[in-house]
Amino acid sequence: MMRVVGLGSVVLLATLLAGPLAAPARGQDCVAGCTADCDDDGRVTVDELLKAVSVALGTAPVDACATADRNGDGSVTADELVAGVAVALQGCGVASAPATPPVAVPADLEQRPLPDWYADAKLGIMIHWGPFAVPAWAERTLDPEKIFTDPTDPNYFYSLQGVEAFLTHNPYSEWYRNSFAIPGSATWQHHRDTWGADFPYEGFAPLFAAQLAQWRPNTWARLFQEAGARYVVLVTKHHDGYTLWPSAIANPVYGGGWQAPRDVVGELTDAVRGRCLKMGLYYSGGIDWTWTPPPFATIADALRLTPQDPAYAGYVDAHWRELIRRYQPAVLWNDIAAPPTEDTAQLFRDYYAAVPDGVVNDRWAAAGVPAHHDVRTAEFSVDDAISPDKWEAVRGMSRGFGYNSNETDADYGPPEKFVYLLVDVVAKNGNLLLNVGPRADGSIPAPQQRILATLGHWLAANGAAIYGTRPWLRHAATTDAGIAVRFTADPTRGIVYAILLGTPSEGDLTIDGFDAAASAVRLLADGAALPFASTAAGLRVTLPALPADGLAHALAIELAAPPASR
Repeated sequence: MMRVVGLGSVVLLATLLAGPLAAPARGQDCVAGCTADCDDDGRVTVDELLKAVSVALGTAPVDACATADRNGDGSVTADELVAGVAVALQGCGVASAPATPPVAVPADLEQRPLPDWYADAKLGIMIHWGPFAVPAWAERTLDPEKIFTDPTDPNYFYSLQGVEAFLTHNPYSEWYRNSFAIPGSATWQHHRDTWGADFPYEGFAPLFAAQLAQWRPNTWARLFQEAGARYVVLVTKHHDGYTLWPSAIANPVYGGGWQAPRDVVGELTDAVRGRCLKMGLYYSGGIDWTWTPPPFATIADALRLTPQDPAYAGYVDAHWRELIRRYQPAVLWNDIAAPPTEDTAQLFRDYYAAVPDGVVNDRWAAAGVPAHHDVRTAEFSVDDAISPDKWEAVRGMSRGFGYNSNETDADYGPPEKFVYLLVDVVAKNGNLLLNVGPRADGSIPAPQQRILATLGHWLAANGAAIYGTRPWLRHAATTDAGIAVRFTADPTRGIVYAILLGTPSEGDLTIDGFDAAASAVRLLADGAALPFASTAAGLRVTLPALPADGLAHALAIELAAPPASR
């Protein structure tokens, strides 16, 4: 880390200001957003710039504002400082997507390897935001953690009754347009009582647009980075058809008026990349209620959810190509399905040519025929064991994805639940894509912020057991005291990580059945070496008193022979 004190700060700043400073190159990895914009108002004052330089040089304490540490590694390089000041001097969001050198796309897309960045990232943030954030209401009757995973639940989603229960008692507030159109539903009654029987869904769009001026994309990006996320996936168009970018493709019903007056996609892309995170884009290709209007309440209705008109396939393809051309997303995250006549194979080829390290999810099946994908998604569910293919657990923090004012803090659960969830998913070869549902004004509710802060706090101390790891030979064990254990491995360093999902007592602990030969054991959070011994029952480790904060505790076990991985 470069440190200059006193007069040195002034000299360096004068040198930087003497310029001229070139604009950050489009190919630079980590320049965008506004390094020194402390109050996230989209402008940089002289005082803010001076503070940013002082923090970067170590002459002022590091706080949540104005740090030039763009990659979050706890130090500031000269390159980071110069890039940060260059961005600050020329305004926020001046940089765009990284350059992508042309590469040959394999003839067989299934032979294309999964990009390393995605396999290493482990934690992503999804964002559901749009006009549905104005009514911000859904039933709390159904629990997605049960209906998507428990076949004995009477409303199990993968059953005829379950589909109809989901449609009529939908816990997802982002489905408000459909839910309030079903006569007699709780959302239908709520809408009549709150907004009036004649208030149309379209009336929420100007109310949403009126609050966009309050939105601070840099605040979001900072929060996501501090949470330990490595990529972000923004909903660009949900089922209501409203776009969060200034699309040149007119909506068939509303023309050019069914879109945000601010380029949410572009501004957030710049802010996220400015924090050295990857930026992906979600798009609802399988449902668009401007093409097939609600209500959808029965199994028969569900069969017509995806528009069949070939013109819709062209509309979706044009949207995707526009998003790729403008923003070069690191992830194409389609939802529900692809229109029956869309040529997804050609879309993927063109995407990979434009974004060589891009990733495509698995929700592109057309007329029930599976399509190519790089990663499998599981909604509100977790695999039971290590998966041979890469997968992604996608879920909200509570009962849905969009903000729901009808929920309570209890619907979120304790923040440590999400630390355990991340560890469990990663041990089974998955990534966790955890959703944030902002209010209409762009503010993120306190329970969601607490969860993000808890993840960030834990990952700051234990991230080596998560980022860049691979599954070990097995994903789970227990201790002699009954505490669940999850394993990850770093084959390049000869380390297996044993992550305790609970706080054991001080003293000896045995990881049952751990028979690999260990050469050293450390407590990852502080690096302390721990006494250990291999026994017939497993690996015995002597632990100090650990914080009883409800979080997980990671042990780094160095092996005498390099660890195998799955």
